[in-house]
Amino acid sequence: MARREQWIELTKKADFTAWGKALHITPLTARLLRNRDITTLEEAGQFLYGTMDDLADPHLMKDLDKGADLLEKAIEERQGIAIVSDFDDDGIFAGQILFEGLKNLGGNPVIYTPERLTEGYGLNARIIDEAKRDGMGVILTCDNGIAAIEETDYAKSLGFTVIVTDHHEVQNRLPAADAVIDPKQVDCAYPFKGLCGAGVAFRLIQVLYERAGIPKEKEEELYEYAAIATVADVMELKGENRILVKAGLEKLRITEKIGLKALIDVCGLVQEKISAYHIGFVIGPCFNAVGRLTHARLAFDLLQTRDQVTAIELASEIHALNEERKKKTEEGFDLAVSKLEHSARLKDPVMLVYLPGVHESVVGIIAGRLKERYSRPVFVFTDSGEWLKGSGRSIPAYHMLKGLLSVSDLLGKFGGHAMAAGLSIRPENLEKLREALNLSCGLSEKDLVPVVNIDARMPLSYVSEQLIREFSVLEPFGTGNPRPVFARAHFRIHQMRVIGKNRNTLRMVVSDESGTRMEAVLFNEAEEFISLMKETYGAYETDKALRGAENCLDAAFTYYPEINEYRDSRTLQITVRSYQVLKAQGNT
Repeated sequence: MARREQWIELTKKADFTAWGKALHITPLTARLLRNRDITTLEEAGQFLYGTMDDLADPHLMKDLDKGADLLEKAIEERQGIAIVSDFDDDGIFAGQILFEGLKNLGGNPVIYTPERLTEGYGLNARIIDEAKRDGMGVILTCDNGIAAIEETDYAKSLGFTVIVTDHHEVQNRLPAADAVIDPKQVDCAYPFKGLCGAGVAFRLIQVLYERAGIPKEKEEELYEYAAIATVADVMELKGENRILVKAGLEKLRITEKIGLKALIDVCGLVQEKISAYHIGFVIGPCFNAVGRLTHARLAFDLLQTRDQVTAIELASEIHALNEERKKKTEEGFDLAVSKLEHSARLKDPVMLVYLPGVHESVVGIIAGRLKERYSRPVFVFTDSGEWLKGSGRSIPAYHMLKGLLSVSDLLGKFGGHAMAAGLSIRPENLEKLREALNLSCGLSEKDLVPVVNIDARMPLSYVSEQLIREFSVLEPFGTGNPRPVFARAHFRIHQMRVIGKNRNTLRMVVSDESGTRMEAVLFNEAEEFISLMKETYGAYETDKALRGAENCLDAAFTYYPEINEYRDSRTLQITVRSYQVLKAQGNT
């Protein structure tokens, strides 16, 4: 019995032997590079061995030097600089980079952030008025501003110098700012377009430090911030992003920053072993929860405190907020699944679910989890005054923003891109929206089948500590650079046992056709896997495997190899990424 997935082996071509010799890696690792859309030997070399010296010349970025001139003038004239940040990870760390950088340059910066629930994203009139009352002379945006047309005009009318730093797509026209720094501008010569907002802010501070003769060590103190923002904002870990994250992780593992160290400790992480995974699933969500549930000011207080006791108190509060966010998300997700499973709409190509009372800040996370569960575009709505506020997450076959544009007459405010969107709608229009989106979506059954890309069909006999160590040169893994996935048909299941606090993890002893035995672990799906085995082979054969007795269970796995370290022992194991339960001999 097969799971509803399409397994596709990547077959991109290159001279893997030549690449291996030139780069001092095996041909298999060279193949993994090619599978990540690296096309030349030069590009492969930079991917593996690139350093901060390989970043493009920041002076190529349109208006960056102009912005630096204006900031130098503001510092010289002792003007207040209003850093207008945002409430997510990228906005927080972009703001901290600018704040710390300008402070080191002798500037007078103050950070302003919008209220998420009442004001929404980006620069607004309340912030501008507050900055004016505070005597600020410059407004400097980060991770926002490229779409702030009216707000920029208003700030200019009050006499502000306005500098925009952003990384979002340019809309129909640019704001009339004194400098607009965004590599996505059509006439921007900066070659790498994939920086996050913190990456753009970092390049601006780099130039200001260079002009002021600030030592390189001070610049390196900003690496951690750029790395956290890049991973947490789900940027592709290629090109300059990969270099920034590698450098930032190295610094984070030895950081002396009191606030970051306190959060690392409170989260129970081992500092010297922090990876991109820990940023994406532990550190980043903690900072993100602050802006979702309270105010981003709490995050800046943690990053800027110099007091150890205060840092632990703030880190504990932030960690507790993230635990609250996780609880709200889990409750909302369970409610959504219950409603959908008992609904005639379970088969809709585009799913819409209304969750009254669910906190507005977590609907996007819930939509993402539902999208993964049901492999289709999902919009989740909750109450927001007289309107419903929704957030959507999509699949590659469906362009979410284009879908909303086709039904814009039913909506209030909306925006987004191919894979995610936000919107508001009158309650009486929700059912009309469901019908209209499903009628126009153009999705086929094939579009709704999730695809698992396989790097190679690798037998267990190839797995070794040396090979796993070599794969580490591909880290950090993340968006655009996924962890390698291998596949093999006909794993015999010699033993199964359910483990873990939630009893949802399955540890197995398996062997493949090469005859190699190895431990395998399947996370979060123990019950589903065992149920499929019982459906296919019957309870008797499945129970034999659970007792460790001889049986005839057979499965195909996609997997990645790891070294399992427990106390003083190190053993090879595979982590199962996906599976198919097989009834008879055949091919994956």
